[in-house]
Amino acid sequence: MSMLETRPSWEAYFMEITALVAKRSTCRRRAVGAIIVKDKRVLATGYNGAPSNIRHCSEVGCLREKLNVPSGQKHELCRGIHAEQNAIIQAAYHGVAIKGSVLFCTNLPCAICAKMIINAGIQKIYYQDGYADDISQEMIAEAGIELIKCNHS
Repeated sequence: MSMLETRPSWEAYFMEITALVAKRSTCRRRAVGAIIVKDKRVLATGYNGAPSNIRHCSEVGCLREKLNVPSGQKHELCRGIHAEQNAIIQAAYHGVAIKGSVLFCTNLPCAICAKMIINAGIQKIYYQDGYADDISQEMIAEAGIELIKCNHS
């Protein structure tokens, strides 16, 4: 098999990077990674976990776990910030324009992240796994953002 035959597509390449980013997660329930790409260049990355200089759930425990809160509900009870939010914030923090970009994420964004993605001007989302939030898909579709379930690992 030649090198060209084993070379990953751009989508597979960026999804693999996204999976690596997710390994930095400090969430006890789900490790999520996100990257923002434009013109085949990574602009920002994010993973889910507590804000900078705040103790992580891996250290102090998970309130949502203790209260048995189902996935996709009562996000306000979490110390962590979602991977997509972190990627958008990192871009803003470093002055990187993301309008017209593409988001690669290990999971379908939740409704809160979907609103941020829409207002940030992201045009396309690739994701691997679903998420328990039907409203997010409705808003993404209404905003005209292309949503692609990616089977690359």
